Amino acid sequence: MGYGTRFEGKRVIITGAATGIGRATAARMVAEGANVLGFDMNEEGLKESVANANAGAIAGGKARYALGSVSYESDLKRAYSEFAAAEGGIDVLVNMAGILRATHTTDTTLEQFMHVINTNLVGVFLSCREALPHLLKTKGNIVNAASTSSFFGHPYMAAYASSKGGVMAMTRTLAWEYMNRGVRVNAIAPGGIKTPMVAGMATGFPPEPDMTLFDHLTRPDGHYAPPEDVASAIAMLASADGRHINGEIIRIDGGVHS
Repeated sequence: MGYGTRFEGKRVIITGAATGIGRATAARMVAEGANVLGFDMNEEGLKESVANANAGAIAGGKARYALGSVSYESDLKRAYSEFAAAEGGIDVLVNMAGILRATHTTDTTLEQFMHVINTNLVGVFLSCREALPHLLKTKGNIVNAASTSSFFGHPYMAAYASSKGGVMAMTRTLAWEYMNRGVRVNAIAPGGIKTPMVAGMATGFPPEPDMTLFDHLTRPDGHYAPPEDVASAIAMLASADGRHINGEIIRIDGGVHS
């Protein structure tokens, strides 16, 4: 499928690029001409994502990867500074790295809670902080990964929902803080998307879950959208087509929470 060249010459960093929405976004942006750096801890997944993206490259678009964890400042500093130095800057940051653990709140250890917070929330903060000096120079933009759990109750996901609620608040704060300096910051809030994270959730419920609590979280027909559907929304927000959208959280759940 041809998409156009909205990202021709643009330099894009995508965290969580090894699988799911991150992988689909890398492919979409390379297909529109972007020079993409995929950042993740999963090297095999990154190799597959880069190969997949480069197979659909047009207009000079290409993908490469850097290994690291969004929870470690040193990993982000190294990868972002090296990419910016090599390419002359950064135009777009897409924060898709995240983890999900489903447990009864009473059974959740502090270590488990903080592991999710450090990846999903602290990781977004560190990623944004490292990219912002570059984005201020290019008048670029950020797209973060929030969740429908940012707005609505998701049982057994106290850590995950807390982290995503924080991402939503951070997104709006950064959008306002940097509005007058030319940097836009938005987020997407996916619901049921066919990703490895969601697939793992299907077999990762805590003992004796009350499944009636999930009735409002899935479509009656059981449909889960492909990650490419979310990637298209990210591409719109990150491109000139989204130039007047700032501080917005775009819910992508097929109308489940309508």
